[in-house]
Amino acid sequence: MNIGVDIRVLAKGTRTGIEEYTINLLSRLLSLDHKNNYKLFYNAFRKAPLKYFWLRRPNVKVHEFNYPNRFVLDPMAKFFGLPKVNRLLGGADVFFCPHFLLNRVSGKCKKVITFHDLSFEYFPEFFPWRKRSWHKFLAPKKRAYDAQKIIAVSHSTKNDLVDLYNVPGERIKVIYSGVGEEFRKLSGGKWKAPTVKKYKLPKKFILYFGTIEPRKNLAGLIKAYEIFRKKLTDRSQRPALVIAGQKGWLYRDILALAKHSQFSRDIIFTDFVESEDKVYLYNLASAFVYPSFFEGFGFPPLEAMSCGVPVICSNTSSFPEVAGEGALMIDPYNFEEMAWAINEIWTDENLSEFLVAKGFEQAKKFSWNKCAKETLEVLIGVAS
Repeated sequence: MNIGVDIRVLAKGTRTGIEEYTINLLSRLLSLDHKNNYKLFYNAFRKAPLKYFWLRRPNVKVHEFNYPNRFVLDPMAKFFGLPKVNRLLGGADVFFCPHFLLNRVSGKCKKVITFHDLSFEYFPEFFPWRKRSWHKFLAPKKRAYDAQKIIAVSHSTKNDLVDLYNVPGERIKVIYSGVGEEFRKLSGGKWKAPTVKKYKLPKKFILYFGTIEPRKNLAGLIKAYEIFRKKLTDRSQRPALVIAGQKGWLYRDILALAKHSQFSRDIIFTDFVESEDKVYLYNLASAFVYPSFFEGFGFPPLEAMSCGVPVICSNTSSFPEVAGEGALMIDPYNFEEMAWAINEIWTDENLSEFLVAKGFEQAKKFSWNKCAKETLEVLIGVAS
């Protein structure tokens, strides 16, 4: 069988949620399946070089094109239904899209699309006007109806597709994403000093990891941190708040809020963190807080759990099913509650140990190998 895969999400060379999903899924899927042929569609006017070991497998071929996506390929696909991507690849029985990008296939080729979340439908105010316009142009509801099968990364996302887009539930398969094996509790200490120096980290800190943007509720986290610090009875302890991740939309407002905080000296922004350093930051943290308003899956809480860090996260969207009992859940709109949760973890050693143990158990439920196996079953099932 010939399986086409749209890997255009890798063109920017970044590692946000959808890129992480695509890279981790394909690395396991192509290692698992030696029988079928994979034709990877990689198109952009400017694109990052692909440096992945799984591209060298004998049943994998990358088809590179240099058409501008937004100004040529996508408008052609939307208004004229051309080009048929499976024909550009020399034929495919099924075409897999890790994201709802615009692409057209001929009638004989089946299509499978992964939907990660519909946050742009619930919270359009959390996205810049360019991205809102782009979502409207892509018409994700139509993309959902283009597919013979949809993969949802959580039951929360499946329910949103059913409720908002009226997609029949039987056309949607929930396949959880995984947690990378690199996220684990580390022993030894050779990595500690270089990491602390590189990112200017304090001795004890509460960690957030993710894009710096309004949807992640960092303004709420900073306010909760201030409340926590004001109520901290042991003044000898001054745990810092480390906000790690690349700058996103409206990041300046968040930086300004931190700058004007009375605890500004203890609010540290690391900016972009190298992928290989993420596990080090998790292992150095005393607690991890992820108060995002909405996530289709949410990798960071599970990554932190895998590293043995007590986790606090929101009680909205997919968090209850993904984090389970492995996290202390809070209302992301309630800063007092968030501050209370931080204080509980900081002052109650028994609670922290309980959350760490439960976190390890929860994280083990999410495997990229399992995700790849179930995805392959869907692709074969749709094509046959």
